[in-house]
Amino acid sequence: MPEGDTVLQTAARLHAALAGQVLTRSDLRVPRFATADLTGRTVLDVTARGKHLLTRIEGGLTLHSHLRMDGAWRVFAPDERWRGGPGHQIRAVLGNTEHTAVGYRLPVLELLRTDEEDRAVGHLGPDLLGPDWDPGLALERLLAAPDRPLGEALLDQRNLAGIGNVYKCELCFLARVTPWLPVGALPDGVLPRLVTLAERLLHANRDRPTRTTTILSELRTPLNRGLRP
Repeated sequence: MPEGDTVLQTAARLHAALAGQVLTRSDLRVPRFATADLTGRTVLDVTARGKHLLTRIEGGLTLHSHLRMDGAWRVFAPDERWRGGPGHQIRAVLGNTEHTAVGYRLPVLELLRTDEEDRAVGHLGPDLLGPDWDPGLALERLLAAPDRPLGEALLDQRNLAGIGNVYKCELCFLARVTPWLPVGALPDGVLPRLVTLAERLLHANRDRPTRTTTILSELRTPLNRGLRP
């Protein structure tokens, strides 16, 4: 499952390929929006919110997508063969004179008004990779259900946005705690440091081609240093 760092990288690739360009091709292959035509409109920006992708388009429109388990966006040159899966798995095509972005196996794809984006992402907690990151609020939301298993609480995007199963497992491993331990049963001070570690992990990997969850190679510093009481 793509996690917050992967989705942020996807948003960056889509932004580089589409932002500021007029769409010359538009094809949304989902029944509800199959007749929507975005050609002639300029893509304003592409951004990530947690594990959601928001492509904002001239005219107050936003194309909202979510990759879930195996969705993907690929960017191709005009004369490049599309590679990402068979044609029947394509759910969206957005193209300009220089690039074509193709969305494969997108389980969530909807066109909505930009001023109604909260309908799609307003439930999310603080974004670990976003400008609104608020560790205090994330901690408050995690502690609101002290009997909930830690792993389940970390995956709940309403608590903090961006963690998937890989980071959940790695965080629990680095903290040397079982994901089935109730949040309220963690030793004093561990949960705040776990939240800090989550932010460090995602930021350490946001620009990396391959993911590391144990060592910041630039500093040679174990990511879990000082975590365990």
